[in-house]
Amino acid sequence: MFRPLEVFIGLRYTRAKRRNHFISFISLVSILGIAVGVTALITVISVMNGFDGELKQRILGMVSHATIEGVDTTVRDWPQAIEHARKNPHVIGAAPYVEGQALLQGVRTSGALVRGIEPKLETTVSDVGSHMVAGSLDGLVEGKFGIVLGQELAQGLGVALGDSVVVYTPSFSVTPIGAIPRSKRMTVVGIFAAGMQEFDSGLALMQMHDAQVLYRLDGPTGIRLKLDDMFRAWSVAREIGKDLAANLGGNYYRVTDWMQGHSNFFKAVAMEKKVMFLILSLIVAVAAFNLVSTLVMLVQDKQADIAILRTLGQSPRSIMGTFMVQGILVGALGIGLGVLFGVLLALNLPELVRWIEHTFHVTFLSPDVYYISELPSDLHWNDVIWITLTAFVFCVLATLYPAWRAARTQPAAALRYE
Repeated sequence: MFRPLEVFIGLRYTRAKRRNHFISFISLVSILGIAVGVTALITVISVMNGFDGELKQRILGMVSHATIEGVDTTVRDWPQAIEHARKNPHVIGAAPYVEGQALLQGVRTSGALVRGIEPKLETTVSDVGSHMVAGSLDGLVEGKFGIVLGQELAQGLGVALGDSVVVYTPSFSVTPIGAIPRSKRMTVVGIFAAGMQEFDSGLALMQMHDAQVLYRLDGPTGIRLKLDDMFRAWSVAREIGKDLAANLGGNYYRVTDWMQGHSNFFKAVAMEKKVMFLILSLIVAVAAFNLVSTLVMLVQDKQADIAILRTLGQSPRSIMGTFMVQGILVGALGIGLGVLFGVLLALNLPELVRWIEHTFHVTFLSPDVYYISELPSDLHWNDVIWITLTAFVFCVLATLYPAWRAARTQPAAALRYE
């Protein structure tokens, strides 16, 4: 005989035609509810992953994974410092920089963060070169005092490629007529659009040596690093900072990573993902607990069968297992359909959204309003596994009460009117 007995009877009950068609309808609703909930959960979490990845890519394309800067001093021997940094196996790019605040004047005025860079080395730590909409970083030649502006910053200043911009620094020069801020007229040699307002409206780039002259520095402010694993940025940068302190004159170095500079932003995104997961998990739980009503009605419908099985020697625990098997099978079918449709939808969501926009002439994320104008989706299989396990646990919990009711059925009471 087929063993275990509970699985055999549970499968028979699942395949059998119902005398009460309403029970079949409730079972179908339960399956569809679980399937829709799991599909929505997988899709929404994948979209959240997509937005998170897109934002990280855009932000980390403009900032370094880690920064090492001198404490109250500059990094004078920066070529040797970069050589030390590159000896670390996790470092794939290193570049010096000078950074300071300035007031820029074109047709209009605006404040900005001015960053002095070495164009050839900058491409190893950031993607700013790939975001150029006019000109290029090659226009930043030492002694020419060229400047590259963010697109919104250029629009705010009212300047374009080839125009002049006057840069005023916070430091002052003493002249016969008094103290006046240091300034330099520069030529716009490039404009970039990174897709993040923080950089497009508030960042200007110039050649590093020119920035040193402008800010009266004898070396770069620090070194920016790009690593093979951005989540190890803090530990790797701290190790390099200690190495530089031991080998380059004993100076102290301040270490920061990408999470410190944008921690609130990324924590907010992570919290939003967790809250969304919790809300959608509750929806899946509600759908799963529809199994309770299905199994309660089934237990009521099978009272005579349960009584006969009890008189034939089946134990209450075995009766309970029989109905748990049936509920789990119904839940598993809904979970399987949900995972199938959820994975297919998550993998093809960007193409589906583009097709809907093209067919119905609608725009979900307007480029004029949103920096991310396409709906991203990034399916993580570990998320699918967690969602599947969570839904399965809800289904198992939903079967406990009806199965317990079935196990308490008394044969004499159930067969009284048969």
